Amino acid sequence: MTHPVKVAIIGSGNIGTDLMIKIMRLSKVLEMGAMVGVDPQSDGLARAARLGVPITSEGIDGLVAMPGFGDIEIVFDATSAGAHARHDEVLRRHGKRIIDLTPAAIGPYTIPAVNAAANLDAPNVNMVTCGGQATIPIVAAVHRVSPVIYGEIVASIASKSAGPGTRANIDEFTETTSRAVEGVGGARRGKAIIVLNPAEPPLIMRDTVYCLCEDADEAEVEASILRMVEEVRTYVPGYRLKQQVQFERIGDNDRLLIPDMGESFTGLKVTVFLEVEGAAHYLPAYAGNLDIMTSAALKTAERIALRMKAAA
Repeated sequence: MTHPVKVAIIGSGNIGTDLMIKIMRLSKVLEMGAMVGVDPQSDGLARAARLGVPITSEGIDGLVAMPGFGDIEIVFDATSAGAHARHDEVLRRHGKRIIDLTPAAIGPYTIPAVNAAANLDAPNVNMVTCGGQATIPIVAAVHRVSPVIYGEIVASIASKSAGPGTRANIDEFTETTSRAVEGVGGARRGKAIIVLNPAEPPLIMRDTVYCLCEDADEAEVEASILRMVEEVRTYVPGYRLKQQVQFERIGDNDRLLIPDMGESFTGLKVTVFLEVEGAAHYLPAYAGNLDIMTSAALKTAERIALRMKAAA
């Protein structure tokens, strides 16, 4: 590939700024073409300007009016679910590829370790949520060994790492993640819970995954999970198991009633405890929830860019 693919980021908050720094430090495939915000005083716009990245504080309209807009091929949206609908409409009209880091879920759910290859030609791909990026690969790892009847994830993040966008999208977070546990993870029924932990000093992101699946060989399930963890670690180095995978066999004498499904369960219960430490490119290391989103978005954009270049 001769020239990197130019990209723009809409949203100059924590996520957008961390993503910008990742692109500039780590990617040989992508090149920053614009940083877009709505607050002229934001740290993200100030940092972008210092780094020589073209900026605008006029939002999507300012991006379209920028002289270099025609050269930009991929646009990341790191704003909010509510704002993304208009951004999607405008950007599609101009033929831009979109990577959505909000829970808007206009495009297909995309988890790099699970299904990124299936969505590389989609005009808009959705990165689900931080909790989804961390936990859905584990649900998928269990499901490829034994059908998952019910999958539940609990994402616990430091309150300090939850900015205004995250707090404004809590409902969308749980709904989007639950649907993706089913649609990408493969569970017949999914549930998602987010916990904002106010502890001081702030704690690193922790995630718990519960899967109720058909009876299966424990060693095979664990091996599948360990392979998936290593796959995620290729783009999120701070992603790891917190302890050994836990198994419990549920028999006829101790059936579980699955919430909202109206049926009792016998089979294998799999419990996985995860920790996600951020790379601290811009955000503190405890903000693994934001780091996994930007890392997944970067990985997806690079794959899309390589495919675009190969097809050119």
